[in-house]
Amino acid sequence: MSTQQPDRQQPTRELDPRQREIADGVITSLAGPDARLRADQETAVAALASPGARVLVVQATGWGKSAVYWAATAVIRAAGGGPTLIVSPLLSLMRDQVAAATRGGLRAATVNSANIDDWSAVEHDLLDGTLDVLLVSPERLANPGFGRRVLDALAGRLGLVVIDEAHAISDWGHDFRPDYRRVSDVLQTLNPQTSVLATTATANERVTADVAAQLGDATLVLRGPLARKSLHLNVIDGLDPLERYAWVAQELPMLPGSGIVYVLTVADADRLVQAVRAVHGDELPVAAYTGGLPADERHRLEDELLAGRVKALIATSALGMGFDKPDLGFVVHVGAPPSPVSYYQQVGRAGRALDEAVVMLLASKLDDAIWEHFATATIPDPARMDRLLEALANADGPMTVPGLESATGIRRGRVELMCKQLAVDGAVERTSDGWLVTGKPWTYDAPHYEGVLAVRRREADIMRSFIRGEKCLMRLLTESLDDPRSQDCGQCSVCRGEITPGLAEAPEVEVVRTVGGVLRRDAETLEPRKMWPGGAFGTRGRIPPAAMAEPGRILAFADAPQWRDVLDAAKAGDAVADQLADAAVNVVARWGRESGVRPDLIFSLDLTGRGLAATLAQKLREVGRRDGDALPVQPGQRPGREETGATEAAYWRDHLGPMPQVSGNVLVVVDETSSGWPVTLAAAQLREAGATAVLPLVIHRTA
Repeated sequence: MSTQQPDRQQPTRELDPRQREIADGVITSLAGPDARLRADQETAVAALASPGARVLVVQATGWGKSAVYWAATAVIRAAGGGPTLIVSPLLSLMRDQVAAATRGGLRAATVNSANIDDWSAVEHDLLDGTLDVLLVSPERLANPGFGRRVLDALAGRLGLVVIDEAHAISDWGHDFRPDYRRVSDVLQTLNPQTSVLATTATANERVTADVAAQLGDATLVLRGPLARKSLHLNVIDGLDPLERYAWVAQELPMLPGSGIVYVLTVADADRLVQAVRAVHGDELPVAAYTGGLPADERHRLEDELLAGRVKALIATSALGMGFDKPDLGFVVHVGAPPSPVSYYQQVGRAGRALDEAVVMLLASKLDDAIWEHFATATIPDPARMDRLLEALANADGPMTVPGLESATGIRRGRVELMCKQLAVDGAVERTSDGWLVTGKPWTYDAPHYEGVLAVRRREADIMRSFIRGEKCLMRLLTESLDDPRSQDCGQCSVCRGEITPGLAEAPEVEVVRTVGGVLRRDAETLEPRKMWPGGAFGTRGRIPPAAMAEPGRILAFADAPQWRDVLDAAKAGDAVADQLADAAVNVVARWGRESGVRPDLIFSLDLTGRGLAATLAQKLREVGRRDGDALPVQPGQRPGREETGATEAAYWRDHLGPMPQVSGNVLVVVDETSSGWPVTLAAAQLREAGATAVLPLVIHRTA
């Protein structure tokens, strides 16, 4: 592996005059008549113009990595080379890249879940040579149908393969994806004359070495300085969850231009939008952006931000890689990402074409638990892996993910991840009909995964140092990426000893009160389950209407900040706070007015054994002058979070009841559930015991 860093006076590679003319034509089309490739960009393009080259570019966001692969594509195509295949992580990135390629005079297209009707035409154009560039997701690349139809036919004809956000092919990276790792398998089938370019802004030395090794021994690594002079980094620590929401609502008008406010969950995005509107109404336009939105709605919101028609998008990490607004004025994080590398990547969206941009991290002690979840979420469980492999080995043919869920008792999402991990190790393969074992034995590589886990926990420690302000914030970030040029920036909140002037370090009490009041006012709807799960439960099919609960209500959903302190106190054994009781009374009253169904009896269902549901149900009985009691819950070892819904449903069927004989409408106060299966089973048994309707009120619906 050779390494070249242009600022160390090493010789650069140059294009010949004809190649430079072609490359400059692309760049001027993209960036204006005076734009030209810089020397470091030309080095990469010149290397890729040599057949069979392997190049890894590790450069800061905004450096111009995409200009390299557009220019290289034009040079290779002009010399009679084949089309370029770009493996790209996000639909938004693909859309922007297709537009950029078109401006550069290249014909580009994408194959993804949002344009299924175009697939046949795109594949036809690619195979007959009229398409210059095809962008695909790593998931599409791993699809056996796509591989059979397109990759097999193209393997010997591609001129260039680009792996964008290449840190994701390394399980030492912060965003490892099993489907992305299979890119290296595709590289083994290429014509040796096909050049390969991998690009990323977020790779330390270990990740860089791993990616370069996957590309090949002769990989040229071009690594530049990673510090961003335009970014003013700030940290505010010590705000509680509700105060963080209030800070954003209060300070958003003070932040320059338009920007992004990152949150950790979809529920956070929706709640924070509500909080901002509670303070500013429609005068400060904001919107929630999450991966669950339809593609056309995400595109619309991206365009709104690009045009400055919204002050901010309140976004999960779904808005990240590939989104390019050069004049993005700020990035705020409500909660810290689990690693300095992922944090660096997200804040790099700001200030690309500005002299100054504000970056703010609103840290919380709650982040620790989230970091630990991310650290361990993708580490395989050997016992579950063996269970999955046994089910595949005993099958008569390929098995689908739903079939494996039923056979193993492991939740569907986890089954899908496990199959992809096993495919990376060669133990299983995916066909158009499902998953098959290959016959290659699989063993749990404990030292490797212990090393991965240790790296992730060290990264969490770096984020703790960042939050504590132990050194210059930009220096700490770039040192975490092993940048040898790291130095103090002179403008972060550590270097200056204060946050960016004009911004408050804490929200006003009245703003906190306003935000909390609005967020506590509304309850989310708990939609009743409509299907029995089969599997370990046995019964499958529709739940009869006579056995179903009514649409219920949820006081606190997931990590709702407006309830965090109250719930913590209640779960610790303190008396139920007045806020919780008042909210429950108001929700039940409004629920009755809206539905016309009012409870005749009020029961509690304490699933955690802490008595919270019983206490709140008693308060509701006192206010509403109703009778009721606690529903019986039998002791037992509850299923873990990785078990299937069928397993959990079977457990609660066997551990609830016997139910008392009842009549009329029954309100059931439930302390805590994630799946809703105990609510579904209790409702069915209460209906059988005589209830006309069952109204579930869940205090805390966990994620």
